[in-house]
Amino acid sequence: MLKWITALILIALIGLFIWGYAPEMSVEELKADYANSESEFVNLGDGLTVHLRDEGPKDAPAIILLHGSNASLHTWDGWTTRLKDTYRIIRFDQAGHGLTGPDPKDCYTMDCYVDTVDKVAKNRGLTRFILGGNSMGGGISYAYARAHPNKLTGLILVDASGAPQTKKADLPIGFKIARTPGINRLVQIITPRSIIETSLTQSVSNKAVVTPANVDLYWKMLRREGNRRATGLRFAEYAKREPYTPLTASPIPTLILWGEEDKLIAASDTRWFAAQFPNSKTKIYKAIGHLPMEETPDESASDVKIWAEGLSSRAPL
Repeated sequence: MLKWITALILIALIGLFIWGYAPEMSVEELKADYANSESEFVNLGDGLTVHLRDEGPKDAPAIILLHGSNASLHTWDGWTTRLKDTYRIIRFDQAGHGLTGPDPKDCYTMDCYVDTVDKVAKNRGLTRFILGGNSMGGGISYAYARAHPNKLTGLILVDASGAPQTKKADLPIGFKIARTPGINRLVQIITPRSIIETSLTQSVSNKAVVTPANVDLYWKMLRREGNRRATGLRFAEYAKREPYTPLTASPIPTLILWGEEDKLIAASDTRWFAAQFPNSKTKIYKAIGHLPMEETPDESASDVKIWAEGLSSRAPL
């Protein structure tokens, strides 16, 4: 009987391997598809070189955009296309993501992510700028605003993480796997494309976002050498983070954008952020999920442009 059980387990493992085995991809291989003439690979020190794009007039107001967990700078393509004529748009693959790849120091704390944003700003010669982010990137933007409020002329939070979670989130399958001890180690070699497609489908309400090309982008970037291991380390850091003490009336002008149907981070979190930024504007998009900048790029980019144009008429911070 034991032999039969052992044989069945072995067959199941072989089947799992055949079904989901996805080898790592070299950065050079990925550059061919996902780097372009605007791509720079910038050495920020301590061994970390980030994939960055800096587009638009260099003397225009600068906006740094931070992508979310397991995404890449490509998530901002829609906004960049619509805003770069008027604004200087800077975006980069964060440590453990995209073509940047893992942090050589394996540092995935919030402090390290905030420090990287600061290094990018200094590298680009910026002393003050607008900072925006989606999901994890929104959480980093919020943390940066706490640490360096005087460096920001504005803050954009798009379905941002960081608020206390009052109810259990309906996580996409990929996030559930990444948070499950033991199983998340298997993900370093077994990452079927179908799981990425399902996770993206569960994250958005506008299913037009779930194209073969976009699924391939998320899947292949995750398979960049070292990124899957980095994802496991990053999720382990999440469990250690202490809840924030809310800010008291931060003067930073803030734009809060959210998908009404976001199942990962509830739209009710907008109230927690808005309470800390009295000079804020909130917009919730109907029939939109976790990625408004991808799901409704025309409307969301227009909202950013209108809001940012109004900043110049306000008193400086």
